[in-house]
Amino acid sequence: MFRRILKNMGRLACLFVVGLLTFGYLASGLKDERPPAKVDPKVSIVSASSKSSPAIVSVKLENAEGSQDCVEQLDNAFERRWADDLSDVAPPADWTTVCRRLSLAMAGSGMSLEEIRELELLDTDQRVKSHLEKLLRNPRFHDYWGERFTRVFVGTEDGPFITFRRRRFRHWLSDAFAQNRPYDQLVRNLVTAQGLWTDRPEVNFLTVTVGTNEEGQPDPIRLAGRTARAFLGMRIDCLQCHDDFLGNVSLGPSDNLRGGQQTDFHSLAAFYSTARLNGLQGIRQESHPYEYRFLNDDETSTVEPKVPFAPELMPTEGQPRERLAAWLVHPENKQSARAIVNRVWALMFGRPLTDGVDNIPLDAIVHPALDLLASDFVDHGYDLRRLIRIIVASRPFKLASAADFEVTERHEKQWSVFPLTRLRPEQVAGSVIQSARVKTVDRESSLLIQLMKYGSSNDFVSQYGDSGQDEFIQGNVTITQRLVMLNGELVDGHSGNNTVFNAGAHIMMFAKNDEAAIEAAYLCVLNRYPDDEERSAFATKLGEAKNREAVMTDIYWVLLNSSEMTWNH
Repeated sequence: MFRRILKNMGRLACLFVVGLLTFGYLASGLKDERPPAKVDPKVSIVSASSKSSPAIVSVKLENAEGSQDCVEQLDNAFERRWADDLSDVAPPADWTTVCRRLSLAMAGSGMSLEEIRELELLDTDQRVKSHLEKLLRNPRFHDYWGERFTRVFVGTEDGPFITFRRRRFRHWLSDAFAQNRPYDQLVRNLVTAQGLWTDRPEVNFLTVTVGTNEEGQPDPIRLAGRTARAFLGMRIDCLQCHDDFLGNVSLGPSDNLRGGQQTDFHSLAAFYSTARLNGLQGIRQESHPYEYRFLNDDETSTVEPKVPFAPELMPTEGQPRERLAAWLVHPENKQSARAIVNRVWALMFGRPLTDGVDNIPLDAIVHPALDLLASDFVDHGYDLRRLIRIIVASRPFKLASAADFEVTERHEKQWSVFPLTRLRPEQVAGSVIQSARVKTVDRESSLLIQLMKYGSSNDFVSQYGDSGQDEFIQGNVTITQRLVMLNGELVDGHSGNNTVFNAGAHIMMFAKNDEAAIEAAYLCVLNRYPDDEERSAFATKLGEAKNREAVMTDIYWVLLNSSEMTWNH
């Protein structure tokens, strides 16, 4: 009996120690115990900017050679448009708003309180640059953009069970962003891929189409459509079945554009006919004709590989896919550079520079900023990080979305205000999950936190509605989406008084007063400071409450369900 009692007491003592260590880990960073000059300080609930005068942290910032010249040219291009259009221009946004835009665009969530408190230690003019540089080197950026470009290159489908490994492909893209691999090299790797899809992840660009046309082989037709949309920013899928009768597609030689023809599409598809699946060897380069029966023809024809425009840019030597890849990334292939610049712009702003992210006609009159950025991108080695830095440093990215004049659709089209865009489903989920944590949710988070994020995020996106490949098409908020936010498990679970996981409960335990608690809640959820009226109203409610934890839960729920939360502004 005595031994059993001792044994049970020992177990209880072990559980108590484990619980104490767990609580200490979760609460770590809430108190300001950092030395004043550390670059990565722990988080303090008390505002470092308004309540104290911390030492300024020195942060080394990247400044690509000549990028400032490009930024000035870019700003001049927009300012000339504003002057010609007699358009009013919004004032600059505050640093918290711009940094939130960066986090949403590059990590798929808002900022953590930990990140905000670190940024408060810097000079105001250094905060955006510092946040950008940290994000560029953060695995959250690499993983998030890996998923975004996975959708671009292979779509959202699961693909054939045997020959497609979506996760391997996504991780390969994530590694490419981590290494800042030049974009032209990325395109070459995808188009010319050979080997097994498990050993060479880039091969999945081809094998995702296996079995949809010829039994057990990649589908050249689907690959042609994907190539046009992903690498050229053009929708020519209609040419698969017939010539363009509506004047929507212009192709042909650069100096003599004409309407798109069915032969243009299938000549592009013919480049992929030599990518053959050969058992355990995977995708191999083999001689194989491309045959197709065109509309109104009685018999099939053998189609030779030809590019749909600018044939003078394609090499005459080499294997078909190698020649196609060289043509796609040729320095003078302006359409290819336009396509990737437009997509990166869309990821950063929430909407593209053109009417469609993958629908830029060859004869379209585009904003001069698009060609300016495309030229700089090619001239500097297809450097995606440089492109991002230039966009972030530009004046349009740093403008406010509100102004003292009536903001209309015309202002947004001229980029004289930052465009209001709805957050995509994964951004909403990521922001809700991050708002419930004081510390940044990333690869360094506990395994339990990461598993909870993965499961709850996937469930939410499924219920909220995944927009698929058309991520930048803005639709109206549906009743289902509002109900998922109001009554769904994600918001309910991340706003409740959970002393182990949720930031609201941590704030109540560690904030030194009610006003500091309200400020911390606003920073966690909306990534901004409350104004005087908001601070006073919520602090009064908190101060008068008998059940303070329940009131903080209500405040968190209200903030998470506010319109401001689900918009990029």
